[in-house]
Amino acid sequence: MANCITRHIPNTLTCLNLFSGGVACVMAFEARYDLALAFIILSAAFDFFDGLAARALNAHSIIGKDLDSLADDVSFGVAPALIVFSLYREMPFHGAMACLGSWLPYAAFLIAVFSALRLAKFNNDSRQTTSFIGLPVPANALFWASLVAGHHQWMASGALHPLLLLVPVLLSSWLLVSEIPMFSLKFKSLSWRDNKVSFLFLAVCIPLLLCLRISGFAAVIVWYILLSLLTRKQK
Repeated sequence: MANCITRHIPNTLTCLNLFSGGVACVMAFEARYDLALAFIILSAAFDFFDGLAARALNAHSIIGKDLDSLADDVSFGVAPALIVFSLYREMPFHGAMACLGSWLPYAAFLIAVFSALRLAKFNNDSRQTTSFIGLPVPANALFWASLVAGHHQWMASGALHPLLLLVPVLLSSWLLVSEIPMFSLKFKSLSWRDNKVSFLFLAVCIPLLLCLRISGFAAVIVWYILLSLLTRKQK
């Protein structure tokens, strides 16, 4: 009986990830971007602990792997896509841009598409056991949720040109499936030599989050990408 219960703990956590991601999607539709960010962070926590529980309890399964990818694409693919979609629907399209207002918002769903491609690639890529190739989907979701939650009023007021928003959408979509090596925060020991990149990353994250608050998560992801680019030749 105990073994039966333990076996289902990782999948239960994955389902909670999916549930939180579903709520984040609703919050995005309602333009409540701060709550969408909160539920994406909650999804990321469940995503971290489901893998941890699976390893600790030796409860790996094919169903769990597929379920995890499905949950991740909702929480970290569809949810940020809906955040950007909702933001686009709030932005004014003036003059010659008026004709783009009815279809340009749908470009946001490239985030969901490329997140799904990233997850499928990750599941079948043996190179990504200790690090990543391309931007992890939770990192991309945190970037978008934090950016929009922190700068919603400015971006929706028309200060940002709609076409300029398309640039980071395309860039982040490419980063998801790129061949750029990106480090993982999995610590095998606490030694500086083995984890200097991770320690440096965390040391800069703290002031970014304290100073920028909600927008700090977006800054942290940009720092993660830059540090991965700067240190990739050392790997």
